[in-house]
Amino acid sequence: METEPYCEEHKDTAVEPTEPGVREAISEIADRDSHNTELPCESAEEGEELCGKDQPETESCAGESKSTEVKSHSDPDQESGGTECKERRKLKKTNSWKMVRFQDPSEEDAVLERDSSAESLFPEYAMKEWTSSTFEELFMAEDWQDITEDRLLRKKVLESKAPNTLPPTWGQEVTVKMQCVLEDRTVVEKDCKLVFVIGEGDVNQALEECVISMEKGEITLLLADSQYAYGLLGREPDIPAWAPLLYQLQLLDIREKPDPLTLPIADRIRIGNQKRERGNFHFQREEYCLAARAYCMALDMLTTRSKGTPEEEEVQDYRVKCLNNLAAAQLKLEQYDEALHTSRDVLTLEPNNVKALFRAGKLLSDKGEYKEAMEVLKKALKLEPATKAIHVELSKLVKRQSGGNDTQEWKAKPAEMLGDNIAPFLIPSKKKPSGISWKFLLGALVVALGSLVTSVILTARN
Repeated sequence: METEPYCEEHKDTAVEPTEPGVREAISEIADRDSHNTELPCESAEEGEELCGKDQPETESCAGESKSTEVKSHSDPDQESGGTECKERRKLKKTNSWKMVRFQDPSEEDAVLERDSSAESLFPEYAMKEWTSSTFEELFMAEDWQDITEDRLLRKKVLESKAPNTLPPTWGQEVTVKMQCVLEDRTVVEKDCKLVFVIGEGDVNQALEECVISMEKGEITLLLADSQYAYGLLGREPDIPAWAPLLYQLQLLDIREKPDPLTLPIADRIRIGNQKRERGNFHFQREEYCLAARAYCMALDMLTTRSKGTPEEEEVQDYRVKCLNNLAAAQLKLEQYDEALHTSRDVLTLEPNNVKALFRAGKLLSDKGEYKEAMEVLKKALKLEPATKAIHVELSKLVKRQSGGNDTQEWKAKPAEMLGDNIAPFLIPSKKKPSGISWKFLLGALVVALGSLVTSVILTARN
């Protein structure tokens, strides 16, 4: 009984439905706008600032570079090894940036596209661990700290800025500068200002676990097993399955999560859509619990106090998309009552949403509420009379109402014949008579037996 959302993540690929009839028709009853969703990376590019724009940070990086050079002289082997590796090998990059990225809404500087070059964000820390060491060596190194007890998430502090500050906690918003590479040093993630809320699933588990162990200003290397990154599925096209990752991170800022209603409408829509796209990413990976959670986070962000304004209408459109995707995730989790409630929420905002009407009618039919299901499905059919899935579901509903006996047959009619009158849908099936009637055979048998008995009696008397 599952119908899927049109959850795209960087590609216009729909999640496959389970029923053949539904699969064919969902493409017809889907929200056309859902195919035009904003990609997370596009949203981030619109709201991302170039790290070079922030002058204090540039000065801070220069200071860090000087202090690193002083430290390097105390370890000649490390210095020579790092320099040789840096000269010998340039980091490669890929063009995929599939992480949900947020910009601090309080920032009002000029907006520039995110830096996508292969140059390091931490050139002063081009040490052996970052440029050439194998991940197996780093997992076994004694000078690395274990973040988790299984030793699959480890870090090495390169510089600590403010030792007396408290680390961030779950629910707080943080800003980090980070870059990430595979073992062959292919750059797969890079961001001068990545803003996310700890615990809301905006980034992978490795980053969240590491950040809560850092202090403001701290620069660290993070080694993450695939279990804490992208696991069995990887992340197409740049991160293979079971691939461990190596990060360089700096915790730039810690603050409380802002109240969505205090943010401008544009920021609420942008962040809400990014969280919705994160939900689509999880949905495609069949991580339905995480997908449903992301959709709920998006709905919390897509709120407004104004009524009847253009901003309210825009927010409402995005809420409808998010609610439809949430209903699909709940169906996958077999949370049928919740999915019905969510579909009704969609119909409250948009009474003629065919996708929500179809889901609600299907769920009501499965619950045995045939009368209401018939009304909802007929409304959906009136809006889109050529959709085969609605005809299929109505046929199932008719059979259920008749107790499973195939006394009536649902036949799809051409759209141009339906018009506004959709009442005469039930067409009695015309069954052809099947050969000689059993009553005729029984009568013939009785006559034959009677003739036989009569002949026997007459013979006995003679």
